[in-house]
Amino acid sequence: MKNIYIALTCLVFAFASLPTHASYRIIDPNNDIQEYFRVAGSVLSGSQAPVANASIMIRELQKGTVTDSNGNYVFEQVPTGNYTIEVRYVGKKMVSKKITVNDNSIFDIVLYNENEELEEVTLEGQTKNKFEASKETSSVGKMPLRAIETPQVYTSIDGEVLKNQFIFTVDDAYRNITGLQKMWSATNRAGDGGAFVNLRGFIVNNPLRNGLVAPVTTTIDAINIEKLEVLKGPSATLFGSNVTSYGGIINRVTKKPNENFGGEVAVAGGSNNYYRAQADINTPLTNDKKLLFRVNTAYTNSGNFQKKDAENSFLVFIPSLTYKFTENLDVNLEFEMLDTDAVPDQFLFYLSPALGVDNIEAIEDWGLDYKNSYMGDGLKTKSKTRNLYGAINYTISDHIKSSTNINSSYSQSNGYNPYFYIAPESTFTQDPADTEMGVIRSDQSTVDSKQKYFQVQQNFNFDFHLFNMRNRTAAGFDYLRREDEQMFIFLSAFDWVPFAGGNYDSLNAESLETTYETLRNTPGYDFDANNTYPITGVLNTYSGYISNVLTPVPGLNVLTSLRYESNNFEGGKSGQAATPEYTQGAWSPKFGLVYELVKDKVSVFGNYQNSFTSNGYILTSSDGEFVLSDPERANQWEGGFKTNLMDGRVNATISYYNIDVKNSLLNTGEYVGAQAVQKQSGSLTSKGVEFEVSAFLAKGFSLIAGTSYNDSRYTSKDELDADVYNRRPTTASSPWLTNFNASYRFMDGKLEGLGFGAGGNYASDNKIVNSNSQGVFILPSYFVLNANAYYDIHKFRFSIKADNLTDAHYWTGYTTANPQSLLSVVGGITYRL
Repeated sequence: MKNIYIALTCLVFAFASLPTHASYRIIDPNNDIQEYFRVAGSVLSGSQAPVANASIMIRELQKGTVTDSNGNYVFEQVPTGNYTIEVRYVGKKMVSKKITVNDNSIFDIVLYNENEELEEVTLEGQTKNKFEASKETSSVGKMPLRAIETPQVYTSIDGEVLKNQFIFTVDDAYRNITGLQKMWSATNRAGDGGAFVNLRGFIVNNPLRNGLVAPVTTTIDAINIEKLEVLKGPSATLFGSNVTSYGGIINRVTKKPNENFGGEVAVAGGSNNYYRAQADINTPLTNDKKLLFRVNTAYTNSGNFQKKDAENSFLVFIPSLTYKFTENLDVNLEFEMLDTDAVPDQFLFYLSPALGVDNIEAIEDWGLDYKNSYMGDGLKTKSKTRNLYGAINYTISDHIKSSTNINSSYSQSNGYNPYFYIAPESTFTQDPADTEMGVIRSDQSTVDSKQKYFQVQQNFNFDFHLFNMRNRTAAGFDYLRREDEQMFIFLSAFDWVPFAGGNYDSLNAESLETTYETLRNTPGYDFDANNTYPITGVLNTYSGYISNVLTPVPGLNVLTSLRYESNNFEGGKSGQAATPEYTQGAWSPKFGLVYELVKDKVSVFGNYQNSFTSNGYILTSSDGEFVLSDPERANQWEGGFKTNLMDGRVNATISYYNIDVKNSLLNTGEYVGAQAVQKQSGSLTSKGVEFEVSAFLAKGFSLIAGTSYNDSRYTSKDELDADVYNRRPTTASSPWLTNFNASYRFMDGKLEGLGFGAGGNYASDNKIVNSNSQGVFILPSYFVLNANAYYDIHKFRFSIKADNLTDAHYWTGYTTANPQSLLSVVGGITYRL
């Protein structure tokens, strides 16, 4: 431990001692004949990080240059006059603005992502100017709206933030999202393998890429992430019921090809035998720059804090093409390939107050070894993800745009998925005298499990005036097909081992396979009925939507949206029980109101959002009567304030929300065969407050921070819910969550190019058991601190990060306890082409 801290400190000081570029002196030559001036400045990303190797040109003079490693540029001897300055960089919107040169001038230029809309800016003065591009996104409302005029709460994390924090996965990027808590790591299983998080008291997966369904069932690599968007609250109106949670949705916006050659390659290595190599290369393929190509790829091999020699491997390969037929028509193609061969993280199930304690720390006191994986070798799952995405974008006129999107998604998995629960030995041996506490080891494997999606989506955007009132409209239709061919095999109890001193290697790939084969070949034993759980079926979803933002007077925006969705399930199996076919449709409305109290600076907003779930046929009596259940519904009311202060450098949102869920299914405790008898009378309420801020308070300094409180309770007074009535659901995560990350980069002086940051996450107690009959079992509160540093020089960046600086033991999970990684340190080198 001490050596790691010493190494980290030495590396930071080594960065600081490296040579730096001298700052430029401003001169004014030849002013007795013709006035010439010096034009200089910096090019920054939306997160205020310097952009190296950006192309800059003064069009009228045909003078060009590129930024250095610190984002700086300079033009010497520019004559007095009016010019157009153009800035281009891979994956960023080109900036083209008029400038007036009549003195030595500094123009700091801010670039934003390809999919973000530019905001008009008036330049004032010649000694210090800046180009500001809007941080808004067209993905949230499927139309270009500024954040301050959008009635929905969302968080957007730029890919530049991930780069500065030296983050390689979307799972780690979640630490920057206010009100989000990671619950489960990826298990790599097709259909349900991706990481699960919590938003506003509800479990959320990550199925969307560029607004379409493209689930990744493994840990999602961040190499292709341009931006991570998190929309808060029920969002079925625009995105559909089958891919959204009542708590919100997560959408990853990917990098796109650009007209310039460029990119970077990087290597990294560190704790737990972590090794990584990655590349992001962009190039035009034709001289006219109509055909563009970009590839992002990465390979990672690592252990984990419990099995440092696990040699988990992760490969991602993502090529993309853009062809620009005309200025108004382009076609985009993107292929996403992820291959994973990894040991799943540890999950402890069935924790209960019946054990005699009410929190996981007490079980650690009994001897549970936080660093012990409690398993042998070879227990990996191999998983494949293949997503193919295509888009045709056509600008029909200045007021009408069309986007046709097609996506095909495929995931497949094979392998083992061990899990554990705490119990006395007697649970396994059935001898009451065996009272020693330990771990029962189990497994739930997948065998050639598959899940497929196919989606076609047509969107139109309109921008027009009616009776002198501006209307911005998004309308479209969507077809989504999901095919499940999943097969799980399970072993509820392989054996029992003590907390310490046991033969933990005895649970391995060979021993598990032998056990399964023995059961399959046991005379009279029905392996399929006792040890398999298939999930099959085909669901076709047809839907159409329309959303309109009316601006009756400047500063006032009124949003109305409506979606109709029809779900056609063709039938299948869930375990050994057949699931009947059904067809069910539902309407999903959405309303919002925004008024700018101070134009472009402060707005007040409110919204009503809706989502639903089609649960299909349910068994309603022990006589075997099936009925088509009504859709379960979630309705949110929300209000709050948004700010856009200091020329867009301080963005903050504070909101209060209330989400009511009705028509939830409750089990009566009766069964007909393997089918549970159910009653549709459950309900719950989730309400809370959120505050988040992103700020660039000074040149080189940025802050992302937020805090949230959620109060979720079962509200149904049905006798079936009596055991949990007015209690917090065990899936609702920690009520209090806080996140922050502060970073600073020296922009000049002897330390120019040195940057460093620190961040952390706090979560209050998480009740994973919470009922009147069983009592409460808690995962205690935690605070995790992370830090990073980097140094840019010429075309190189040297980076280092340390996660969980205090080496804290902390647990996440819902209904489970999942130990999280201890202190880890990773360093790396990036070379920019």
